[in-house]
Amino acid sequence: MASIFTKIINGEIPSYKIAEDDNFYAFLDINPNAIGHTLCIPKKEVDKIFDLDEETYIGLMQFSRKIALALKKVVDCKRVGMSVIGLEVPHVHVHLIPLNAMADATFQTKQKLSPVEFENLAERIRAEVK
Repeated sequence: MASIFTKIINGEIPSYKIAEDDNFYAFLDINPNAIGHTLCIPKKEVDKIFDLDEETYIGLMQFSRKIALALKKVVDCKRVGMSVIGLEVPHVHVHLIPLNAMADATFQTKQKLSPVEFENLAERIRAEVK
């Protein structure tokens, strides 16, 4: 059965897309720790990050870096943190989280955005992705 992320990639579930190429997809987390919290995923559905073949793993890191650099230009933060946990969705995903304090990385506090705020933010980040 396809993961929720595969359904997002296939357009079966809507997302606030940031970027996409032949192998990877980035979109805003709809339950963000901080404004701009973005998920980067391989299009290939693999459960655990270290089960990715080396080429896909390296590609995911390069893709995530490109998104993080764009995110940092748009969202005011001290740094963009990266986390790979993978317990909730059985599909590799990298969390890119704008950080101003350690609490932003704990997955305990969540931000609320309206659909318009999500779309405006996604549009601004998309414009910075090169």
